[in-house]
Amino acid sequence: MPVPPVTVRPSIILETGIRSEDDLTHKMVDIIRVNQRLRESKEAGTPPLIVQDLVDLLQYHTTTYFDNEVSGIPQAHHRSGRPLKTLTQRLKGKEGRFRGSLSGKRVDFSSRTVISPDPNLDLGEVGVPTAVATKLTIPEIVTEWNIEKLKKIVINGPNIFPGVNYIVRPDGVKIRLDFVEDRSIIADSLEIGYLVERHLADGDVVLFNRQPSLHQMSIMAHHVRVLPGKTFRLHPSVCPPYNADFDGDEMNLHVPQSEEARAEAILLMRVQEQLISPRFGGPIIGGLRDFITGAYLLTKDDTTLTKQEFTNFAMLGGYDGEIPEPKIKNKNGSLYTGKQLFSIFLPSDFNLILTSKWSKGTNGKRKDIVIKNGELVSGVIDKSSIGAEEPESVLHRIAKDYGNEKAKTFLNSILIIIKQFITNYGFSYGYSDLELSDKDREAILTDLQETYDKVGDIISQKIREL
Repeated sequence: MPVPPVTVRPSIILETGIRSEDDLTHKMVDIIRVNQRLRESKEAGTPPLIVQDLVDLLQYHTTTYFDNEVSGIPQAHHRSGRPLKTLTQRLKGKEGRFRGSLSGKRVDFSSRTVISPDPNLDLGEVGVPTAVATKLTIPEIVTEWNIEKLKKIVINGPNIFPGVNYIVRPDGVKIRLDFVEDRSIIADSLEIGYLVERHLADGDVVLFNRQPSLHQMSIMAHHVRVLPGKTFRLHPSVCPPYNADFDGDEMNLHVPQSEEARAEAILLMRVQEQLISPRFGGPIIGGLRDFITGAYLLTKDDTTLTKQEFTNFAMLGGYDGEIPEPKIKNKNGSLYTGKQLFSIFLPSDFNLILTSKWSKGTNGKRKDIVIKNGELVSGVIDKSSIGAEEPESVLHRIAKDYGNEKAKTFLNSILIIIKQFITNYGFSYGYSDLELSDKDREAILTDLQETYDKVGDIISQKIREL
């Protein structure tokens, strides 16, 4: 029978001085006591009926020692009437060893607050409030390359961002800077080899998590962008892997404390490394809502852009190649098409033919999207091309053929120009969009009347048969 060490079942001394034993100790005492009585009874030749009662009692104590919630067996109680918490109760349930102590635990260097959307962020960034960035720190060793930078932020101290909360000397002495009046003296005494616990800064790698953590993409590595406000900021397109929305959801942020942990996070956990979902083999991150609407409006055949608009959008998306020749040339001047703007962000040797969601929904032409040598020749870009959870899309093919990094760069560029385009272009609806036309209303009433007539005929027929 397993007997756990005393550290698992410690005794406690109450305020009154009385020593109180753990539930497991109580249970083991019961087992030992009954076992002793059973041995003595057998040796003394006690009647079999009494011996059997003791065997049953020993069986009861042993059973409740392992599990005090077996159906059909009364629970073992404390003197106060409280059921004893035995081995199984320690392991199972929300407060048990697995869920309470191993799967979920309290940790340092973590933060939790409400999340808000920010489409201006990079897909791999997380907006961190200044109040959080000044509390969470990263240990940085002073070297000849960073000593001047660290001296400046040491002077700022713990309350001014970017600053430093602690300095740890090589001999292990820890200096807390919020109690130091003249921090310039400390800054001047900074030497190579000291450890500086500095505030979070733009570009630092952190882990971002939303519970419940149901799959590997529930925890991903992001790069910090310190922003004003009191909420974590997240790009809306990164919501699907977290199953997050912005109706009050809260998320957790963890700061890796070693170079090894940061290297692992960058190599294994960054957003672009989690782009393709193992559940269905397609991209789990992609355009949604306004981005889909904007992509459709941008790539429609009649969408045109002036050279000024085209170059502004190209710069916004981070394009650094040559500007193509405008597609439309007339006496009023030259105009670019929305398809051209989309095309400049595609790889130059990219070829793909697929059917748009719009075409499927309107029973239109199949294989309407044609991309030839990195140019969108025909079709509109919508959910089937850049949407989240859409296998065999433009985004998916770029990820497969050119790698996740290229796919993330493409998606970043496309989403930021689409966001700006739909902001400039505008998208609204009013009562006229919701009002039925006379023709549609008449068709509905006709269908209703025909259905009533059919039902009436069926009822009449059944009555005649009776």
